[in-house]
Amino acid sequence: MKNIILFILLFSFNALLAQEYDLLLKGGHLIDPKNQLDTKMDVAVTSGKVAAVAASISPQKAKQVVDVTGLYVVPGLIDMHVHAFQGNTPDAYIADGFTSLPPDGFTFRAGVTTVVDAGSSGWQNFRQFKKQTIDKSQTRVLALINIVGKGMVSRYEEQNTDDMNPVMTAHMIKRLFPETIVGIKASHYWGDFTAVDRAVEAGNLAGVPVMVDFGEHQPPLSIESLFMEHLRPGDIYTHTFSYGPAFRETVVDESLKVKPFVFAAQKRGIVFDVGHGGGAFSWRQALPALQQGFRPNVISTDLHADSMNGGMKDMCNVLSKFMAMGMSLQEVITCSTVNPAATIRRPDLGHLSIGAEADITVLNLRKGDFGYTDVRRTLHKGAQKLETEITIRAGKVVWDLNGLSAPGWETELKKK
Repeated sequence: MKNIILFILLFSFNALLAQEYDLLLKGGHLIDPKNQLDTKMDVAVTSGKVAAVAASISPQKAKQVVDVTGLYVVPGLIDMHVHAFQGNTPDAYIADGFTSLPPDGFTFRAGVTTVVDAGSSGWQNFRQFKKQTIDKSQTRVLALINIVGKGMVSRYEEQNTDDMNPVMTAHMIKRLFPETIVGIKASHYWGDFTAVDRAVEAGNLAGVPVMVDFGEHQPPLSIESLFMEHLRPGDIYTHTFSYGPAFRETVVDESLKVKPFVFAAQKRGIVFDVGHGGGAFSWRQALPALQQGFRPNVISTDLHADSMNGGMKDMCNVLSKFMAMGMSLQEVITCSTVNPAATIRRPDLGHLSIGAEADITVLNLRKGDFGYTDVRRTLHKGAQKLETEITIRAGKVVWDLNGLSAPGWETELKKK
């Protein structure tokens, strides 16, 4: 009898040792653009890292197995344009204001594991943003720091050229937070190219890219000049498909033709970011552009309280819109994983290579009759819709829409 018990214990111990993986996603279709994978593959996770990617991994090797057959497994999505400096400063707009959102409440349910705050804070208040939001979030929160020292408090503060300090902005990046601040933002300036030029100066000092929201000038300033004379290859033009010709020059002209210099600018290395937002995405810009072969480099949401309940719902909705305009699933995953990672110069993100942090999104691609709206609430129909089933951040399941990773409730009874 003792020998039998000893055998059972030894067998159980050996079986436990054989479970080399904490989590196994089995049976899914993997899309990992950086590693050029687009096929059925299993993905295993150990200690928060990707441990194995193979056509078939034995379930006996994992402590937890999640059947994701019929679903798509992709790197955790990166939203390169959000506003997450949420706070309660009276009269503040984006910087420590109500319009910004706490990231964890809006990221994981949309498959997003990394966000880049797009200039909500400047060098004067970035440390406050880091302390109250970045350090307390499960979502990986990176930041573009505003060239305006106080960030996006209001449109009026953003006009203060005396607060556009390239040296202090660069110091905040290089000397204090080089791992967290990944670029610089210039936005909402009503004057000439001063804000852009000072942001680029700071970018040169810090060795980081610049994102420009360039659209509140009357009359509009030349975006050809912006692309070809002021920005550098690798710098980012956001709100690419915005339509407001009275104050923003558009990439598609009034005869619905893409302006030739836009193609030339993209070839030069200007990064075109969607930045959907509450007022910066129009079908009359996006549809003709895609039909003529102009595609964004990065798909992002411009997530904030004024955008999420309008035309922009969440990242999956925005990706689905671009599929409705003719982009493939593989293309939109590229534009929301490896492309933004390369743009912000974070090669550790946006892929599922062995040893990478296990940020993973499991998507359901639904077929049907779906409607998508732009910021003017005009309709374009689509036959596909992405929905996030599971989001994994650093190896931990943080969103599970239908309980695919959860045991049945009866197991609790058995434990008792």
